[in-house]
Amino acid sequence: MVSVARKSNPLLTSIPLFLTWRRFGFRSICNGRVGFAPSSPSPSLSPSDSEPPAVAGTKVLETFKEEFEIGSRLISLETGKIARFANGAVVIAMDETKVLSTVASAKGEAVRDFLPLTVEYQEKQFAQGVIPNTFMRREGAPKERELLCGRLIDRPIRPLFPAGFYHEVQVMASVLSSDGKQDPDVMAANATSAALMLSDIPWGGPIGVIRIGRICGQFIINPTMDELSLSDLNLVYACTRDKTLMIDVQAREISEKDLEAGLRLAHPEAVKYLEPQIRLAAKAGKSKKEYTLSMVSDGTLEKIRNLAEAPIEAVFTDPTYGKFERGEALDRITQDVKRVLEEECDEESLKVLPKAVDTVRKKVVRKRIVTEGIRVDGRHLDEVRPLFCEAGNLPILHGSSLFSRGDTQVLCTVTLGAPGDAQRLESVVGPPSKRFMLHYSFPPFSINEVGKRVGLNRREVGHGTLAEKGLLAVLPPEEDFPYTVRVNSEVMASDGSTSMATVCGGSMALMDAGIPLREHVAGVSVGLVSEVDPSTGTIKDYRILTDILGLEDHLGDMDFKIAGTRKGITAIQLDIKPAGIPLDIICESLEPACKGRLQILDHMEREISTPRTQDDRNSPRLATLKFSNDAIRRLIGPLGVLKRKIEEETGARISVSDGTLTIVAKNQSVMEKVQEKVDFIVGREIEIGGIYKGIVSSIKEYGAFVEFNGGQQGLLHISELSHEPVSRISDVVSVGQKLSLMCIGQDVRGNIKLSLKATLPRSGPETNNVVKGSIPLTKEATNVWASVGDVSNREEKPNSILEELPGSKNEISGIKPSVSSSPSILIRSAAECDEEEKSAGLNQISKSTPRPLGASKSDHRPKTFAPQNDVLDSPSSSILGLFSTANVKKSEPAAILNSQDEDEGTSSTHSQNGLNNKKKVVEPPVCEKNLKIGMKVVATVYQLRAHGLVLDLGGGIRGMYRFEASGKRNFEVGDKLQVACSSFTSKGIPIMSLVEDE
Repeated sequence: MVSVARKSNPLLTSIPLFLTWRRFGFRSICNGRVGFAPSSPSPSLSPSDSEPPAVAGTKVLETFKEEFEIGSRLISLETGKIARFANGAVVIAMDETKVLSTVASAKGEAVRDFLPLTVEYQEKQFAQGVIPNTFMRREGAPKERELLCGRLIDRPIRPLFPAGFYHEVQVMASVLSSDGKQDPDVMAANATSAALMLSDIPWGGPIGVIRIGRICGQFIINPTMDELSLSDLNLVYACTRDKTLMIDVQAREISEKDLEAGLRLAHPEAVKYLEPQIRLAAKAGKSKKEYTLSMVSDGTLEKIRNLAEAPIEAVFTDPTYGKFERGEALDRITQDVKRVLEEECDEESLKVLPKAVDTVRKKVVRKRIVTEGIRVDGRHLDEVRPLFCEAGNLPILHGSSLFSRGDTQVLCTVTLGAPGDAQRLESVVGPPSKRFMLHYSFPPFSINEVGKRVGLNRREVGHGTLAEKGLLAVLPPEEDFPYTVRVNSEVMASDGSTSMATVCGGSMALMDAGIPLREHVAGVSVGLVSEVDPSTGTIKDYRILTDILGLEDHLGDMDFKIAGTRKGITAIQLDIKPAGIPLDIICESLEPACKGRLQILDHMEREISTPRTQDDRNSPRLATLKFSNDAIRRLIGPLGVLKRKIEEETGARISVSDGTLTIVAKNQSVMEKVQEKVDFIVGREIEIGGIYKGIVSSIKEYGAFVEFNGGQQGLLHISELSHEPVSRISDVVSVGQKLSLMCIGQDVRGNIKLSLKATLPRSGPETNNVVKGSIPLTKEATNVWASVGDVSNREEKPNSILEELPGSKNEISGIKPSVSSSPSILIRSAAECDEEEKSAGLNQISKSTPRPLGASKSDHRPKTFAPQNDVLDSPSSSILGLFSTANVKKSEPAAILNSQDEDEGTSSTHSQNGLNNKKKVVEPPVCEKNLKIGMKVVATVYQLRAHGLVLDLGGGIRGMYRFEASGKRNFEVGDKLQVACSSFTSKGIPIMSLVEDE
């Protein structure tokens, strides 16, 4: 190939030796500079050796590297190998994670009055060996995490650029590789500091950035992601050699004392990053370039101060001014000064007028605060603005609140969703999803401006994440609280610290939604005004301000946002404007922040102190059901067709995950529709007295076959069509007709027996003793949060413990799991009953005789969750079931349910003083077939309840007796009572009444 190249390109060999780079001793460009290769003595070359070699030469990349150890982690800084044309480029490595950071500055003069610093952080999927799961298989717009990491880098480096430096600077940090152990954000911040040190951009660094965790009370330096998951503190600290630049904290109610200890530890550890950067800059750094600084001359500043200081001071000393009235008055002063300068034709002063007037305002406000201790709005330094709190202002939503502090106002709403609604994350580190989201929105009207709303805003993302961190610490654990929550914060008016108002409003909205927060979270912002010695740069005097205004944020030195509970701090974000603040002042600011936070918490707790519950049918509903995987596959259908159809028809949302079905409905009626459709497709455990909707599939002479309960076939005998005699089946039902039927048992052949007349009103004088009309479909006690009525204001909290009695574990083929939370009846064949009776040592009964039915615990009873131990109301729940197992044993209380009579709708509190499960002999014998209304039997008191008795009627049948208003109540377990059957509940439970002794 070499010979071919020579022949095809004869000019390559015709260049004289004295014109080649090698002849002059030039080496390759390395580290952004051109250098000479070292000369070495060599013998004179013969004419035959004057031609350059045919093979390509080896490019020499001169690299510089610094290695050091911090917190048992080996860290390296390297430059010269990658991105050599950048003004400064550094690759930082820790374990197998590497991050590249580059800086560049625009050429030419800067015609502006601010620093256009842009920081971009990017995590591409190649860093973890993954192809993006997008249509174009490319990374899209910056994700929230990338914006947050960019802010984390921006905040500590911005204050160190010299005043008046307004040239455009761009920082780009990219993750080259990630092992998932280290979070690259802190590494990128340190690499950016090193890159700025190598560049020719004027900058007052270097800085060190460190992460501190705490596990079991022990602080950990540079913790891994696994260690952070166990840590109750995630502290990111940035500093120079002697001053603090930035603090970012997420914690689980850490005390101020412990946080101060963490800050004291973080500072010397972060300083360890400085020396390696200085050594690297000495080896490979560039000389700092002379840039033109846009400064206001002392003469111009003095002239404008003489014109504007007196009227500005008059405005700032009048506390009656509001935010916009004060702003309009200051604008008028600026216009007055402008007219004077135009009359004098002072062009130089006119160019810097806005900046000079702002400097005068700053000096006036700061001087008054330091000397007099009085703020712009007339408050004292530690005084919080007036508060207004309102929870549940939008009752149709899951949760809502309105929080106002001074002129700052925030509206917060809460939306609950299924686990499948969790946000999917595509970060190189951290969890794959998050189930709690807080979205902060800052519309232009909140500050009376006109603007566009496009894409993600870095400021909005940062403020929302800060509030999200503050509330995460008080949420219940995922195993007790598996649902997705979205908090939306809309800023209605802004005059300082809207992010901390979002924390307060979000906490109240979560309580209003019924989410069991451990306690309220509040936030407050603390500011600083200081006087600096011009000669030394040290702070001579300072004042700490609690709950700062927007103007005090702009004219002050720091914005120290602190959120927490009464127990401790949950989130912190510190931003400063000068080139660092001593750590002692930062620690001193924690105490006034705590006092202000407690004042705000008092107001919030007066409005709402505990999570609410709901009993309104229009309030949102959530239900969690358990099914087998086969049942869920039938529900989803091919490619999810059936699931989508149910969602489109009802408006509900269904989420499926590993045997769990989660339904989110707007109200109770929608929930009932969804459960009805799910029951029809999947089916439930068939139980005596249960009402099922089915479709007539065929008609025979002796009855009709009905398809119901997810494909089950049942027989509707001609005798069960109506209370009146029926001669022809087709006179009452037809093929394809939808019916609501009651399951009344199973024959010896295994056919499920259904009844239509059991759901119809009974004619004659006994009508008032039975349930009128068609009995509604049995529903489960759904897992519901609600937002009506405060828990603390409820008069009673009925909790009933239903004792589970073991039944046969052998289920008939095809019976599906039940979604009912009431005690269920398992239909068994006569042979199964015979086997159980033989094992119990009882007398065998003829197979032709109808057998009693056994009880079975539902194998997918939904998990019941209610804030503050409130029992969820389920109108179909019943305290009793029909049990007929031959030998009944005691069992421990298993589930907390709402004990409630179907007809009366009254809850009763379970009081278990003892159980007597001995078989009772009743004359005449009683079974579910011959027990009729008006029949008198001798019953035994089986259980004592707050509002009645559970009676053993014999034959394994249980009945219920409700206390009369002025009747006897002092019964004991085992007492014999003469009772008569007065009615039945929709579940077939007999309701008994006392019979006076004759």
